[in-house]
Amino acid sequence: MFGLGTQELLIILVLVMIVFGAGKLPQVGGALGKGLRNFKKGVNEADDDIEEGQVEEISEEDGNKKKDS
Repeated sequence: MFGLGTQELLIILVLVMIVFGAGKLPQVGGALGKGLRNFKKGVNEADDDIEEGQVEEISEEDGNKKKDS
C-alpha cells in the first residue's frame, strides 16, 4: 500500500492523533471518506461521458477565442 510499512503507518497515525485529537478523528475520517467517494464518482461520470461521446472537442481556434475574451 503506497510502499508504506507498519511502522510508517503507526507514525502517521500518532501524528494525526496529535494534530486533530482522538475526539475529532472520526470526523476527519468521515470527511476523507466523503471526499474520496465524490472524487471516484466524478471520475466515473467523466469516463461515462467520454464513452457516450458527450464530451465536445475544443479546437485551437475556439480555445484562442476564449482566451482573447
